Amino acid sequence: MPIKRTILLGERLIQRGLISRRELDKGLKEHEKTGQFLGTTLVKLGFISEEELYPVLAEQLRIEYVKIKELTIDPNVLEKVPARYACHYKLMPVKFDKDILNVAVSDPLDIRLLDDLRLLLGCDVVGLLATESDITEAIRKYYGIGAETIEEIVDTGEMAKDIELSAKKTEDIEDLAEDASIIKFVNQILVQAVKDRVTDIHIEPYEDELKVRYRVDGVLYDIPIPQNIKYFQAAIVSRIKIMASLDIAERRLPQDGRIKIKVGGEELDLRISILPTQFGESVDIRLLSGAMLYSLKNLGLSSYDQKITEGLIKKPHGIIFVTGPTGSGKTTTLYACLSKINNKDKKIITIEDPIEYQLKGVTQIQIHPRIGLSFAAGLRSMLRHDPDIMMVGEVRDFETAEITIRVALTGHLVFSTLHTNDAAGGVARLLDMGVEPYLAASSVECFVAQRLVRLICPNCKVEKKPDKDILKGFGIKEKNINKVTIFEGKGCESCKFTGYRGRTGIYEFLLMHEEIRELVLHRSSADQIKKKALELGMRTLRMDGWEKVKKGLTTIDEIIRVTEED
Repeated sequence: MPIKRTILLGERLIQRGLISRRELDKGLKEHEKTGQFLGTTLVKLGFISEEELYPVLAEQLRIEYVKIKELTIDPNVLEKVPARYACHYKLMPVKFDKDILNVAVSDPLDIRLLDDLRLLLGCDVVGLLATESDITEAIRKYYGIGAETIEEIVDTGEMAKDIELSAKKTEDIEDLAEDASIIKFVNQILVQAVKDRVTDIHIEPYEDELKVRYRVDGVLYDIPIPQNIKYFQAAIVSRIKIMASLDIAERRLPQDGRIKIKVGGEELDLRISILPTQFGESVDIRLLSGAMLYSLKNLGLSSYDQKITEGLIKKPHGIIFVTGPTGSGKTTTLYACLSKINNKDKKIITIEDPIEYQLKGVTQIQIHPRIGLSFAAGLRSMLRHDPDIMMVGEVRDFETAEITIRVALTGHLVFSTLHTNDAAGGVARLLDMGVEPYLAASSVECFVAQRLVRLICPNCKVEKKPDKDILKGFGIKEKNINKVTIFEGKGCESCKFTGYRGRTGIYEFLLMHEEIRELVLHRSSADQIKKKALELGMRTLRMDGWEKVKKGLTTIDEIIRVTEED
């Protein structure tokens, strides 16, 4: 770009108050070193955002600036430009009218790009200005993740379709699974998942389509993918099997495996689960970060609950049960507790199914029921290693429950989980398994119920007028309703227009006071135990959630979504 035009751009930005003279001088020096466009340099230095820069640049160049995310692009327009062209040239077709194609580009001064497009597409092309991030997001939204890769496979190997549809020759599928394009496509799915903070990837086959869904902050979303991906279903699954060292020829039985990958310097442990379905194999990929830090401070515990937890984990013996459904963060809570008390003078052994994260200084055992290594069998062997603290991934049956309790009664601190809806339900579950009331009452120190709730996105957080009827349901008196201030997220790019970004926990601590132990000994119902615990000061999940609503951390809708009606 000519120096005169560059200086003019800088002066315009100063006039608008978008940058200072000092920032311009720094930008010009860096621009002279790198030869990059000044605007790009200023964005990289953090002096200005793309959204602030591009309208000024469009005004200077006298071309139209567009925000693609505010447009609805006709599918017929997308057909004018193949996905591989859009990805290669980093452009997005937005309108076609009277044999003129309007394309959004981030560098309108690249005359060769527009000339190449005119030759390739055989029509007149007019360039519009849009931010590079806007174009990239639009390509992903309208063409789908890896669209250019799938196009390349179709164009270079039509036989691939026939192989995938028949899926009879294992060796052919394996060859295709090792194809550079299939490898690239699977990698694109994984890389995008990491960028979007995904915890699970679901690849689901149906009669006439293949769906890929991401779970973000506990909620599933469909992601845009090319329509013809269905033809490469078997090759994609085979590629994942090869990465996880699974049997590529076995399509009738479930398989589980693990993959270790590195994305952007971050090491990830992928847990693979494959299930045979009517229309092919369904794949679930759970993404676990190897660099995850476990701290009680990061769990979302209130200061009062944190003091209770710190007191519990210092006890020399007893059982601490964490309860909740699958995906409620029980394992993370247990790991945070173990990390807090993990030191050189303590021997800690865990038995899990599966081992989700590796804890340094902790001996971790993976159960293998097929060869007889169950929770109960593992517990018996663990005792011979003279542990101080033990963790049992889950108490599922009477045998495991009985051994866990006897271990606690012989002077060990034990952590474990139960699948119940609330803390009081944990007592009922143990008794239903056949555990004697006196054993449960004397060994258990606390039941902790928990759920995960989504946090309001800080970038689009706004005040919201509360619904009076809902507030009354949370026990707020009529005279205090107008004093309540709550918030919600409007939705923005940062949170993918959901209004939420990140998660935290809400908790319910049922401490085994003497009065509670008496009720357990008399086989009282979960409702009676809960009623007494509330009299003794227990806060329910909904009460803890309401405290986080008042602090502006989450919404009432989220608390209602994850907790049962009282």
